[in-house]
Amino acid sequence: MAKLRQCAIYGKGGIGKSTTTQNLVAALAEAGKKVMIVGCDPKADSTRLILHSKAQTTVMHLAAESGSVEDLELEDVLSVGFGGVKCVESGGPEPGVGCAGRGVITAINFLEEEGAYDDALDFVFYDVLGDVVCGGFAMPIRENKAQEIYIVCSGEMMAMYAANNIAKGIVKYANSGGVRLGGLICNSRNTDREDDLIVALAERLGTQMIHFVPRDNVVQHAEIRRMTVIEYDPKAKQADEYRALAQKIIANTKLVIPTPVEMEELEDLLMEFGIMEQEDESIIGKTAAELAAELAA
Repeated sequence: MAKLRQCAIYGKGGIGKSTTTQNLVAALAEAGKKVMIVGCDPKADSTRLILHSKAQTTVMHLAAESGSVEDLELEDVLSVGFGGVKCVESGGPEPGVGCAGRGVITAINFLEEEGAYDDALDFVFYDVLGDVVCGGFAMPIRENKAQEIYIVCSGEMMAMYAANNIAKGIVKYANSGGVRLGGLICNSRNTDREDDLIVALAERLGTQMIHFVPRDNVVQHAEIRRMTVIEYDPKAKQADEYRALAQKIIANTKLVIPTPVEMEELEDLLMEFGIMEQEDESIIGKTAAELAAELAA
């Protein structure tokens, strides 16, 4: 029997992690794989496209309603959606009250105790909040739950900074456990030379760009209907991109301890690709109006 592969998806907030994860999982399900998604974000939006719902009721919400997590049954928190994908959302406290990361810890421990990680599963995907690799949000990598990390990024500067920071977090926990980086997934923002740039970043980090997902409006059209592209328009070219990503992850054996770079090296890479310009000390701290006045003088 194939070993269960537990994968965590990280990346800058707003980069399209949840969308990418759900479309990837839908493609894996279509290919006959048994998959579970564990949403590790208080927004609880990691399963909405699979379940066609606004938001799944979370472990933390149900625990609060019933008194404690011990009062819950597995069927209370686990829903099944497109392609037989099992869906769980950890949830978190009300904004400003307590640590949202605690919900991740509570949910994963509950799933383990209730036997959710059964022998029939091929993959578990943890969709993790933003680029946070601390506290409860680090649990999928810190507690050796997820062995494979995939970072969703783009050619935008902050997305690359986040990818490098996540790589630093993986290094921290890789030495004490089995967590490894499986690659970068470029969720395109149509920036200049984006494909080449992310390949170069991947090389610096000692990993691979496992797939380049082009930008396509069909993704938004599907999301409006709370569906993945795989389900909404299976003949779309974008559906084939997610299928290609799924097959690459199925076949992936390049799992590495990454080699994150220092900020200067990352900025050098951005300058090499024309994303950043060499800093000119004469412009630092000056407003657009001040610079315009100097140019006019």
